[in-house]
Amino acid sequence: MRNLLGTLVFSSLAIAMGGVGSVSADELRDAIDRDYDDHLGELFLHFHRNPELSYMETATAARLAQEIRDAGFEVTENVGGTGIVAVLENGPGPMVMMRADMDGLPVEEKSGLPYASRAKQTDPNGNEVFVMHACGHDVHITSLVGTARQMAARRDEWSGTLMLIGQPAEERIGGARKMMEDDLWQRFGKPDKAMAFHVASTIPTGRIGVAAGAQYSGADTVDIIVHGVGAHGASPHRGVDPVVLGSQIVLALQTVVSRTLAPRDAGVITVGAFHAGTKHNIISDKAHLQLTVRNDDPANRELLLDGIRRVAENMGRVAGLPDELLPEVIVSDESVPVTMNDAAMTEHLRGVWTSRFGEDVLWDEKRLGMGAEDFPFFTTDPYIPSTYFAVGGTPPEAFAEEAAGGAPVPSHHSPLFKIDPEPSVTLGVEATVVALMELLTSD
Repeated sequence: MRNLLGTLVFSSLAIAMGGVGSVSADELRDAIDRDYDDHLGELFLHFHRNPELSYMETATAARLAQEIRDAGFEVTENVGGTGIVAVLENGPGPMVMMRADMDGLPVEEKSGLPYASRAKQTDPNGNEVFVMHACGHDVHITSLVGTARQMAARRDEWSGTLMLIGQPAEERIGGARKMMEDDLWQRFGKPDKAMAFHVASTIPTGRIGVAAGAQYSGADTVDIIVHGVGAHGASPHRGVDPVVLGSQIVLALQTVVSRTLAPRDAGVITVGAFHAGTKHNIISDKAHLQLTVRNDDPANRELLLDGIRRVAENMGRVAGLPDELLPEVIVSDESVPVTMNDAAMTEHLRGVWTSRFGEDVLWDEKRLGMGAEDFPFFTTDPYIPSTYFAVGGTPPEAFAEEAAGGAPVPSHHSPLFKIDPEPSVTLGVEATVVALMELLTSD
């Protein structure tokens, strides 16, 4: 019955999309546009109005699984928690994986959109919070469904195995790791190549951002426990003040990047929190610094972490602390590697996309931030050649208005965040399908 249902779905999709066989650029684009009008547009609105927090994406995962199952894929749910894995075997050839993340954020949407989320959910700490797709994951999963429908309807144009992954908890930098810990490749096969994309509010609609090398940075969460000797605020000479020592560490850390890394290498050390003391006139015996540390190269990661340890411990010595009271530097297991685009694969796909969409489709502006992703948990160990790209989500006229002194384009994770769904979803589908067709027909 499942095979019969899949055959019927393939046939109906092929008819709705204008038939299968050798496909022109215009025909594929028209098919995707029709699918957006008939199905994907409403699906996007559903996902946007009903976001769910990391590790709690049960309804989202169920809907995503059913949508892809209806397209003819074999779908397994509850992988690494709420993750889904969909596989479509289509003759001999490579296995290629495409991933979409699906979690929302604990943010109250204030975008003013008529379909704005008013969803609430109880978070892991028991607090009822608003939830919003403030990072565009609704675009990603809608596009994944569109990709599944197109690839299933065009099975005679490619050969191999297509794996689609709906990943939980990207915002918590843990969902990919949990899926790998659930024996992802052992259960479903290790892909020969992998892909993912992110909609970007900083890129105009109709444009694709992609480059070889680091697409997203590696990140570490670091805690520094600063020990001191408690005393009365009127008698600082009787103690060692961890607030003063912690402050000296914060300032000294600012030299680690500039005096440890080569001038053209990227790195960031940010002290995001500083906790100490209980009362105005008490010198505490402990302070706690919370850091994020980012890099674009594993060797530089070690230099930065070693620099943090060197600064913290030796500033403790400067303060006169004995070895047993020197500051402790703790690197958590929340670390993520650099999202590193494979050079050969990425340059090949850049050529495919420019051939398909024109030379001006690529958005090659320099990456300014050092945001992190957990996608490399899929591709780093063991190594899988991969390409992570971006699809523009903001209309060009919005950037023109901002440049003229108008409202700024909202950033990701902002309650004002919004993207233009139709061009974002349709380009996401088309760019993915074009790339998959190339990867699943090449030797």
